[in-house]
Amino acid sequence: MEQEIKEFFSMLQKSVSPFHAVAEGANQLKKAGYQEQKLNEKWHLSKGNGYFIRPYDSTLIAFRIGEHYQAGDMLRVEAAHTDWPCLKLKSLPEKKGHYQSLNVEVYGGPILSTWLDRPLSAAGRVAIKGTDVFHPIIKLIDFQKPCFIIPNLAIHMNRKVNEGMELNRQVDMLPFCGVNTSSEKNWFLTALSKELQVNVSDIMDYEINLYNKDSSEQIGLNEDLISSPRLDNISSVQACLNGLIHGKRTDGINVIALFDNEEIGSHTKQGGDSNILPMVLEHLYTALSQNREDYLTAIAGGMMLSIDVAHAIHPNHPEKCDITNQIYLNEGVAIKLSGNQRYATDCEAVSIIEQLCQKHQIPYKKFANRSDIPGGSTLGTITSSFLPMKTVDLGAPILAMHSSRETMGANDQIHLCKLAKSFFEEEGGR
Repeated sequence: MEQEIKEFFSMLQKSVSPFHAVAEGANQLKKAGYQEQKLNEKWHLSKGNGYFIRPYDSTLIAFRIGEHYQAGDMLRVEAAHTDWPCLKLKSLPEKKGHYQSLNVEVYGGPILSTWLDRPLSAAGRVAIKGTDVFHPIIKLIDFQKPCFIIPNLAIHMNRKVNEGMELNRQVDMLPFCGVNTSSEKNWFLTALSKELQVNVSDIMDYEINLYNKDSSEQIGLNEDLISSPRLDNISSVQACLNGLIHGKRTDGINVIALFDNEEIGSHTKQGGDSNILPMVLEHLYTALSQNREDYLTAIAGGMMLSIDVAHAIHPNHPEKCDITNQIYLNEGVAIKLSGNQRYATDCEAVSIIEQLCQKHQIPYKKFANRSDIPGGSTLGTITSSFLPMKTVDLGAPILAMHSSRETMGANDQIHLCKLAKSFFEEEGGR
C-alpha cells in the first residue's frame, strides 16, 4: 500500500468528527515540528518554521514561512473542510419509550437512506463544568464502537419501499441502541458521563454527531478503489496536510485553512465565510513586522486552491454528467469549472495549475456539471469573494457523494497529494 494511502486510511479512521479531524491534523503538524499559536496572544514567528492554530476546535489553520522569505514573496493557500453530512444529537436526547432511542437532527445534505441498517457510533466534544465559568473544560469523546442503528421498516410493512420512499427526518432517522430495561431517564447522558469519567451534573453541553463505523477498504479486483465513509472531504484535508508538511519552498508563505461548516453554507465563526482566515493572515503579517499595506499587497498577489471532491462518471448513470467535460475514477485530479462561478473559475489561475500538473506529471481533467444539473457551492467562491486572489476549485472525483459511504480511485488520492505538495514547493511567483 502506498504511503499516501496508509496515511489517508489512518486519517479517515481518526476523523470521526470535525473536532477529531482537527486534533489528528494538529498531531501530524506537531510531529513535523509545527508550533501551536493562540489567536488571543501575541505571536513571535521566525523564518523557516511552521505554526498552526485551532479556532473553536473544529477549524485548523497552519502556515510555514520560507527560510529566505522577503516582503512581497508569494502567498499560497490551500483550503478544504473538516465536516460532512451526518446526524447530530439534540439536547435532551433520550426519547421516552421501551427502546433506547435518540433524538437527532440532520446536518447538511446526506443521502438519508444510506444511514439505515449501518453500524453507527458517536463522537464530538463535551463541555464540562469548570472553576471559571468563562472557561469550561472541553473534552473530546468517541464511543469507538458500533452503539447505534437506524433500522429499515420491513418490506412486509411497507410493500412499496422499492418504488421509492421519502424518509421523515423526525420519525424515520432516529437511531436506537437497545431496550430500556431500567427506569433510568437519562441513560445516554449517564453513558456519556461514564465514558468521560465525570458526573452527569457536570456535563453542561455537547456537540456530538453520529458516524458510520464501517472501516475504510481498498476494493476492486486490482484494489484500485477506495470505499469509505467521509471521503468528502477528509481526502482533501489529508492532501492539504501532506502538501504543507512536505512542500517546503524557501521563499514565500504557505497556508492551509481547514474550515468547519462547509456543508451548511460556511456562515459561522469557524466557517469559510467568516473573518477567521483574514484575521489569521493579518496576524501573521503583523508578526513579521509588516504593515497593512504589505498584507493587502500579499492578498492581491496570492493564489488559493479550494480542494474538494468532484463528481465522477457514474457507471450506471453516465447521462447525469456533462456531455464533454467528464472524469472517471483514477484519471487524475478534477479541475472544476463553472461559468456561473459556482466554482471559482479563472482561466489564468487554471492555466497555472495545468502547467504545474504537466511539469510534475500529475494527471488531470477539466470538469463541469451538466447545464441543467448545477453543482453545490464551494469554499473557493465563498472565501475568494473577500480574499480576492487567483483561485481554482479542484479535487478528487468520487461516486455517491454525501452517502454515508463513498467511493474514489486510490490513485486519485496520490495524485491529489502530489499536486498539493507541488503547489507549495514550486519556487518563484513573486
